[in-house]
Amino acid sequence: MDNGHKPVLLREMIEALQPSSGKTYVDATFGGGGYSEAILKAADCKVIAIDRDPDAIERSSNLSKNFPNNFTIVQGCFGNITQLLNSINIDKIDGIVFDFGVSSYQIDQAERGFSFRFDGPLDMRMSNEGISAADVINTFTQEQIESIIKTYGEEKKSRAIAKAVVESRRNAPITTTLQLAELIRGIVKKKDGLDPATLTFQGLRIYVNNELLEIENTLKSCVDLLGSQGRLVAVTFHALEDRLVKNFLRQSQGTSISRYTPDLPGNQTDAPSPFKTLFSKAITPTRSEIRSNPRSRSARLRAAVRVRAGEEA
Repeated sequence: MDNGHKPVLLREMIEALQPSSGKTYVDATFGGGGYSEAILKAADCKVIAIDRDPDAIERSSNLSKNFPNNFTIVQGCFGNITQLLNSINIDKIDGIVFDFGVSSYQIDQAERGFSFRFDGPLDMRMSNEGISAADVINTFTQEQIESIIKTYGEEKKSRAIAKAVVESRRNAPITTTLQLAELIRGIVKKKDGLDPATLTFQGLRIYVNNELLEIENTLKSCVDLLGSQGRLVAVTFHALEDRLVKNFLRQSQGTSISRYTPDLPGNQTDAPSPFKTLFSKAITPTRSEIRSNPRSRSARLRAAVRVRAGEEA
């Protein structure tokens, strides 16, 4: 799709997924549609795309026209993937791909409030529903804000930022991205070229969209959805996401993958792992890709094959 969106690790994703004719694949995070288009061009297969963002659904119209018999898109959260696929009579798939990053469209639209590079409303909701980042910043307690920034943003200055937020909002609500970014920049120093507001914005976005729970739910669903030798490919953009994916693929079936969301307990089992990882380490972008697409610099790709008892990947 010639739309200005640059899908990350595209070649590596196709090599890991290995699309085949007659198979059914899911692009669980449609975004700009780059992955869906690449899969459809790689083989005469079917692709079912999922996205919670109404704008993404509209962007899919070209693929629907170009691949009318092979492409379907469903609106919803990928954490509800089983129900979404069941709604179109799909209960088994041959492969699934995730890109857990924020779409370039969402980042570049000031009105969506994802980026501190533009002045826009402090929103960050991927589905345009539910609580916004502004609701969190202006109504949550200092302790709650600190916890969100520390847990999901891994920001070392979370306490100082939360305190400054509460003090500032006493005078007037914090309603725009630049208001919050400037407040943070007065507390956190720039390091390694990273904007001081980066980690706080990350933490708020993850919390507002319940991203880690959504990732956990969808990974668990893949165990039953993927048929024998089905492939799972996941591209992550920060440590919390990558740890969830890595632990899920390496731990035994039934083991809790909630180490980084401790309020979601799970039970240990001795069942064999349902996946065989394809790479010993995460695949990262080449220097050339990072130069052409700086947003790819933190991307990590992990992949695995669904195996049954007695099978070899």
